[in-house]
Amino acid sequence: MTKLSLFAILCSASFAADAGWTQLFNGKDFTGWKVNENTATFTIQDGAIVAHGPRSHCFYIGDFANHRFKNFELMVDVMTLPKSNGGVYIDTEYQDSGWPAKGFEVQVNNTFPGDPRRTGSLYEVQDVHAQLVKDNEWFTEDIIAKDNTITVKVNGREVVHWTQPPDWNGTKDFPGRRIGPGTIALQGHDPGSTVFYKNIRIRLLD
Repeated sequence: MTKLSLFAILCSASFAADAGWTQLFNGKDFTGWKVNENTATFTIQDGAIVAHGPRSHCFYIGDFANHRFKNFELMVDVMTLPKSNGGVYIDTEYQDSGWPAKGFEVQVNNTFPGDPRRTGSLYEVQDVHAQLVKDNEWFTEDIIAKDNTITVKVNGREVVHWTQPPDWNGTKDFPGRRIGPGTIALQGHDPGSTVFYKNIRIRLLD
């Protein structure tokens, strides 16, 4: 096999691996994203969106699927500094301030004190209490929303598989947490937390 043939095969395999996936973050600026309440909480460093500062959320408001996703798979690479808290929201919508009222939060928390819900939790819905990954290391949250079921994987390990009951009325603190079309958002939790998000990609399942 010639080097040229091998190169063509590798390129074809790479294309197949990426088929159906769309990158929502260009790695350079906030095109397609909107930060609420405390805009300085979010910066971009070395191709990652970094959350560090007072509570704030960074919502995807871009053109892809009109930022309204129903059945999809979302993958986000995440890294935390010690004692940090963050999250990835799905099925949500932009709001000017406060914790997002609509949709679900997939928790990012490896060693944050005072909150037992660890990385991978579907917050207040199906919680994970074991520490699955380490601070200062990149890991991947893989979130699949299909019909009435949400599945969460951390580094390929399934940790949540939850189907919304017909009589579901949300959670105690967040009654708006229901499956339905919406966008995604990244959380900046508090001034003591630093969370990095990159390689934010989505594929539609319909």
